[in-house]
Amino acid sequence: MAASIVQRCLTAAVKVKCRTPSFTARRCLLSAAYTDPKLWEGMEKDPQNLALLANFMDRTFDKKLPVSSLTISRFVDNISSKEEVDQAEYYLYKFRHSPNCWYLRDWTVHSWVRQCMKYGVRDKALHTLQNKVQYGIFPDDFTFNLLIDSYIKDKDFKSACAVVEEVMLQEAFDLPSTQTLSFYAIGGYLATKPSLSMAEERALGAALLIVGLKQSNTLGMSAQLLGHTFIGKVEMQMGVNAVFRGMPLSWLRGYLGRALAVMEGVAAEDSGDAKLSEDALDRLSEVLQDLSSAPASDSSGEESGEEVEGEGEGEGKQEIAVDEEDEEERAKLPYYVGRFKELRSQLESQGRVEPSSFQALVTLAAARSLAAAERADLEVYGGRVQAWEDEKKHLVIREKEMREKSELERQERLAARAAVQQAQGRAG
Repeated sequence: MAASIVQRCLTAAVKVKCRTPSFTARRCLLSAAYTDPKLWEGMEKDPQNLALLANFMDRTFDKKLPVSSLTISRFVDNISSKEEVDQAEYYLYKFRHSPNCWYLRDWTVHSWVRQCMKYGVRDKALHTLQNKVQYGIFPDDFTFNLLIDSYIKDKDFKSACAVVEEVMLQEAFDLPSTQTLSFYAIGGYLATKPSLSMAEERALGAALLIVGLKQSNTLGMSAQLLGHTFIGKVEMQMGVNAVFRGMPLSWLRGYLGRALAVMEGVAAEDSGDAKLSEDALDRLSEVLQDLSSAPASDSSGEESGEEVEGEGEGEGKQEIAVDEEDEEERAKLPYYVGRFKELRSQLESQGRVEPSSFQALVTLAAARSLAAAERADLEVYGGRVQAWEDEKKHLVIREKEMREKSELERQERLAARAAVQQAQGRAG
């Protein structure tokens, strides 16, 4: 039932295709030009013997001395097998827990994700991403896009949504391409009709809401409605503390009320051409009906013994308390049900209910805008790679200068020591 919003996805997609013949060959994923590693691999290489590099880092860590960001970067850049991916994961962890932990370079994170994808171990990238505090893996938007797209192309929508959740936690939905891919991943996952846990509903709802707020069109408003619906369900069953803990979400109660506010906004005369998808409205209707018919003992996280997983590493599962204000919000449910019926009737009379499914809207949006979004991304990425290469060269020069300075100081110390010994010998 959690995935009922997309049960008509295929039928609706066919309808969209028939109405818009110019999109017969639909573009739904990133192009080969976008995912081509040629530009990245074209950066100047610094070949290294990983065995020697690993030995050097081990000795440095054992002495509790800092390993440079350039050293860990060289190790990641020179990965050539799955086994070396495992080794790199270990050294990323060690680097994160070292004095230089704040200096892991953006290009190292990008290289790590690309290497994991290249050698068929994307789950390593996802694992370090989900445990970012332990590994220091905070990708940029372009890197996020590559990882999401790779899962989508393999129809692993659950893993794609796991990456989208991390994008949501970092609030990194600035790029239109990231927004489209995130919508596509969530729509594809819901189409599989998964049995969603409270934590999953909260994460999907948060992602839909935050991305939806970036757009004021039919797709964006429908996403906002779905997001508020998912989160509102969690709030009603577990209390608002279960909603915002570890999430970039408001602590203010009334998510279902804000879902109705989205409907009111679309129904307003000055809302432009925006509509709400029929299946998003159906989803809200189902949630309101389920909550209304649920026994009182099932509506409380305390009484039903439910728990919500903590977002931070080591937090585990946490009991969520439900207070009087949460109970007051639940008491508004009959009003929400009645108001929903009024607003839906108004939207239908205004012709503001979009018959196409949410997934069909995402497919159409990808066909219309993804190519242009890619061009903008690639232009920025090209400049970013050049900046990384310049910064890396600068670090190499600094490293050389510091080594020369260190060697000079060592020679001076040896000379001074030899002079002292010689003087002592003459005095003796």
